Amino acid sequence: MINWGSKVKGFITDFGWPRLIIFFFVAALFLATPFVGVRTDASLSDVLSRFGQNGVMVLAMVPMMQAGSGLNFGLPVGIVAGLLGSTIAMQCGLTGFMGFFGAALLALPFATLFGWLYGMLLNKVKGEEMTIAMYVGFSIVTFMSIMWLILPFSNPTMVWSYTGAGLRTTITLDGYWSRILNNFLAIRIGPFFEFPTGAILFFVLMAFLMWVFMRSRTGTALTAVGSNPGFARAGGVSVDRCRIIGVMLSSVYGAIGILTYQQGFGFIQLYNAPLYMAFPAVAAILLGGASVNKASILNAVIGTFLFQSILTMTPSVINNILKTDMSEVIRILISNGMIIYALTRKTKTTK
Repeated sequence: MINWGSKVKGFITDFGWPRLIIFFFVAALFLATPFVGVRTDASLSDVLSRFGQNGVMVLAMVPMMQAGSGLNFGLPVGIVAGLLGSTIAMQCGLTGFMGFFGAALLALPFATLFGWLYGMLLNKVKGEEMTIAMYVGFSIVTFMSIMWLILPFSNPTMVWSYTGAGLRTTITLDGYWSRILNNFLAIRIGPFFEFPTGAILFFVLMAFLMWVFMRSRTGTALTAVGSNPGFARAGGVSVDRCRIIGVMLSSVYGAIGILTYQQGFGFIQLYNAPLYMAFPAVAAILLGGASVNKASILNAVIGTFLFQSILTMTPSVINNILKTDMSEVIRILISNGMIIYALTRKTKTTK
């Protein structure tokens, strides 16, 4: 006879009370929309749009976590590579799909190089990867804040008008590739609902490519290194090499992820804007059920949807109930709370 009580208890233990509470909280927000004067279709449309914008950056967490390098708080390393690709593409006058995919191709060499250097550094500090990664991210953002002022860009859309040099803090993508994915094959139902078909399809494509890689020989070795480095080493797998590959792939996905975010947002944000962009991505994949030592594509999908649902629904529903803006407070509480919860449940791997 099936002991349903023990199965439910085991599920709750594995999934975690915080995740269950947030799941039911999101469900309650959607159910409450008709009663507080918020349109459910408009809210769902916003959630899907945010999902398409942010999903690839959450996917960027998977390879590094699977390789045993911990949560990628150094995601700004990849983001900076994406910013370089997008600004160079604008400087070259690329527009439309050619602009978006041209920016991605231009970003790849930077993401690969930065990821390789980043991975080499993390191999030197095994056991302290997440702490070092955070400061690597802060450092590269600060360094690039100087470079954005001195790099020889000249596109009048990008540079400060009164000096003719140095990039603006926020650069509009109107006329370049603003919402190029969101509007591709978009399905509109009524005046309030829009399904961002192109952005969702692009996320599915990136998730599929990740799935294929993780089932390749290299991807299997990478997972083995994250699960049990000692066993992987005994089997002839180069632990350091696999960790570097995981970090490089994470940086590449981070670069493409910021391009996906930009096209949906409609702007390129430079200087200190990428400083804390790793935290929402980290919180999202943890919310999806990942642990510090193990993550999957499904964790990224579920976590992104739940996290973006909270960010979208909280301002419209909770603010209407409480008559005050609590969205930022709840976002910070959930983001940092999920990170703390995951760190307290960290499991040790065999060296």
